[in-house]
Amino acid sequence: MTPSLAALHGNRACALAAIAAGCRFFAGYPITPSSEIAEQLSRELPRVDGVFIQMEDEIGSLAAVIGASLGGVKVMTATSGPGFSLMQENLGYAAMTETPCVIVNVMRGGPSTGMPTRPSQGDIMQARWGTHGDHPIVVLAPASVQEIYDETIRAFNLAEEFRTPVIVAYDETIAHLLESVVIPQRRTVATVTRKFARGDEQGFQPYAETEDLVPPMARPGDGHRVHVTGLTHMADGFPTQKPDLAARATRRLLDKIEQNRDRIERTETFEVEDAEVLIVAVGIVARAARRAAQDLRSAGARAGLFRPVTLWPFPEQALIEAAAKARHVLVAEMNAGQLALEVERILGRGRVARLNRIDGEPIPPADIARSIREIAA
Repeated sequence: MTPSLAALHGNRACALAAIAAGCRFFAGYPITPSSEIAEQLSRELPRVDGVFIQMEDEIGSLAAVIGASLGGVKVMTATSGPGFSLMQENLGYAAMTETPCVIVNVMRGGPSTGMPTRPSQGDIMQARWGTHGDHPIVVLAPASVQEIYDETIRAFNLAEEFRTPVIVAYDETIAHLLESVVIPQRRTVATVTRKFARGDEQGFQPYAETEDLVPPMARPGDGHRVHVTGLTHMADGFPTQKPDLAARATRRLLDKIEQNRDRIERTETFEVEDAEVLIVAVGIVARAARRAAQDLRSAGARAGLFRPVTLWPFPEQALIEAAAKARHVLVAEMNAGQLALEVERILGRGRVARLNRIDGEPIPPADIARSIREIAA
């Protein structure tokens, strides 16, 4: 079937991708600059026999999403800074109970209410470490409207395959950008359905240590009994504080992501093979960085770009390879320095420079090019 071409804003592309991925339940609370996702899904979900609920707040939104997922359907919620903060406790609950769900965070200026209509990339570390404890998480960071569409579908597939919450994080600029998007026929979209339990109901263990580290889920009505708790639990789902069992359960949660990095990580590189200066950036800043690298190369300077599309788990080995020949690395981001912390951890602080902006405006290519000239001088 022939795909279609449509002009879409980023948030609308996200909503349509969710439907294509099989999302049939959305609970959320309106918040700038993500509200268009909820508005679109309030119209689209009833058309596919799905359910849309506007909740009283973001805490209840993710709680409803978790409940619906445990009920057997694909689910999503969407929010921005303050709402994302409110979701953190339930995000940890979803990680501990291994409940597949997709959370979209359209980043805006902060902290607190901040700048609701201005772009930011200030939630990079919160996306990884916002909830408490050692927990698994997958975070995808699209940089175009087309990529919002594609990565939203991938987010559902990863959530279902690995029984984990997946965050799609992009800045307000991308959310409201209008671009052409290739939309495949829905029947051709590759989707993943979670692994459901089969066989003996009496011996079923909802958190069993399977070979792929992802236990099958009970399908409601099939007779497989499940005890769901946010407490550290044994394979049967019931709580335990025995050190060896607690460590084993938590380690499995982490390992199911760590051992599947090759299937989760995705990156984009531009002219890194001979780059003397490597730019590391995500979202709208990565697009400015690519233009800056092009302009610098036209002027004879060897600059390249490394963009982590999968933000967490961070693609460490791919960064090391991209930076192999670079004498300098510039991390450009719309915050006071978060992505830079991870790059410095991997490559060392000696050759990493920072370009930060926190005034609610994107970083233009000229600023990136100027910073590169300064550090390479």
